[in-house]
Amino acid sequence: MTNLTDPIFTDEEAARAHFEAIRWPDSKPVCPHCGAIDAATRVAGKSHRPGLIACRACREHYTVTVGTIMESSHIPLNKWALGFHLMASSKKGISAHQLMRNLGLGSYRTAWFMAHRIREAMFDNDPEPLGGKGKTVEVDETYIGKPAETFVSGKGWQSKRGTATKRKVLTMVERGGRSISIKVDDLTIPTIKRIIGANVVLDSTLNTDEAQWYKAPGKNFAKHEAVNHGAGEYVRGETTTNTVEGFFGIFKRGMRGVYHHCGEQHLQAYLNEFDFRYSNRVGLGVNDTERTRRAIKGGEGKRLKYR
Repeated sequence: MTNLTDPIFTDEEAARAHFEAIRWPDSKPVCPHCGAIDAATRVAGKSHRPGLIACRACREHYTVTVGTIMESSHIPLNKWALGFHLMASSKKGISAHQLMRNLGLGSYRTAWFMAHRIREAMFDNDPEPLGGKGKTVEVDETYIGKPAETFVSGKGWQSKRGTATKRKVLTMVERGGRSISIKVDDLTIPTIKRIIGANVVLDSTLNTDEAQWYKAPGKNFAKHEAVNHGAGEYVRGETTTNTVEGFFGIFKRGMRGVYHHCGEQHLQAYLNEFDFRYSNRVGLGVNDTERTRRAIKGGEGKRLKYR
């Protein structure tokens, strides 16, 4: 269990040393400008920024945050350390309002932008495909958002039934392994085939429900088994989609109870956050400390500039 009184959460210099140890585990800073190794000189003095390093190869200056998701941020590093920890360790996430209060940030906007930077750090740009020979990958879709409303005379605004106006999410979960979730524009056979084909090893056994858009893609895999939810069938021997539905349960509780809503342009970022925690969970031998370290490490080579 992480000790929240640890100096890395309360002292900026301790946090700086912590971030440097994660980025440069051999204690040899690598220049983010030219890639030089063994060319770093610490620059001391009150007239210089704390943690400043000069590269003797290219003569550029940098700190541990340059070339990371934290670059150009004015938030103290100890607050970044705590922000990473809170987002990595909270199973259903933590809202920007709560982050603002816990970290003592100056505004909701600052906390919101910080949270999105951390989500970007959590995103795996090039994930290994799921499954493999002898492994099972469950695939299912879900819908996020409120239904459309229409005004009915004498009754006011009424919610329409159906999912046409909701945002669509396709999630693939390897049993005993990782998850990959993708916001999709449509649930058509070509879309499903392309996404599953790019993210699941063809030697895998695929488990889905009876939806027609899984039938053609399923033929490309070693085996495709489907449960018939329409007939009340949820488990048949080893065939089930209960694992991926469990992931959806965590995601939806987080979106409804913590985040409440998100714009369509940000949905994938929230999916990335939940994928990261699921794929780095305690059941896979990853504790809060290691999960936080992986999130920090994932922030290298990334920038997020939108507000």
